[in-house]
Amino acid sequence: MDIIKFLDRFTNESLLDSKSTRRDMFGALGSFSKKAALSAIPFGLATMPNKTYAQESGNDPVSALQLALTLEYLEDEFYDLALQSGVLPSGRPETVYMQISKHEQAHVDFLRAGLEGAGATPVEKPTFDFTVGGTFDPFNENGVGQETAYAQLLALAQAFEDTGVRAYKGQAGNLLGSDFLTPALQIHAVEAMHASEIRRLRTLKGWITGNERGDGMPEATQAVYNGEENVIQGGLDVTTLGSDEPFSMEASTEAYDEPLSGDDAVAIASLFIVE
Repeated sequence: MDIIKFLDRFTNESLLDSKSTRRDMFGALGSFSKKAALSAIPFGLATMPNKTYAQESGNDPVSALQLALTLEYLEDEFYDLALQSGVLPSGRPETVYMQISKHEQAHVDFLRAGLEGAGATPVEKPTFDFTVGGTFDPFNENGVGQETAYAQLLALAQAFEDTGVRAYKGQAGNLLGSDFLTPALQIHAVEAMHASEIRRLRTLKGWITGNERGDGMPEATQAVYNGEENVIQGGLDVTTLGSDEPFSMEASTEAYDEPLSGDDAVAIASLFIVE
């Protein structure tokens, strides 16, 4: 079944309305978690054999893998188009993007094979619009200029990588007891390295402070960072720790990265998917 048929069940219609403004789209995203029904109709449900779903309904690893595959499709195509665009400066930026592109393709191939091995049909690759209806021009197709396009290319890469890192973490519970928990954690670690590399290209710190999206990031990407300001870990306020003096809020949030729920990850990804 086409992935859009799933997304339509989870997202506010305005998210995919080509007439929506960026403010409308991300305003709808802000209230998405209150409206989504991801837990009721998980990714991959319609493609799963009844027997498989009955066995997996407790943890639902297939649902987690379908979501991961959708995000990997997005990243894989983004880096491929970036390398073809001519926007990337030669040298380290191009080298980094080439290596990340290879990783994302490997992740797509692994997740597809894993789903097929589990008896499920991998979700189809969506059609992506990385301009979000003309809001961005990361590949300089509409002539915004090389410098502007490159800045957008980096900003979107950061948003995608940070989303991927948090989304893998958010799905760990669905993979408990399955053969895919360890590989998913291995992919998660590499995605975190990608995120740090992209931040370094943007001359930023390699980690997230509070829920700050970072200098130069469009306001539209704020949904990727909401929740990162949490300082309660294991029921303990970590700002109260510290041998000499309590840790600051900034230091405390940098030391812990937060998970992203499946419905929020779907909402963010759906903004770049064309119906």
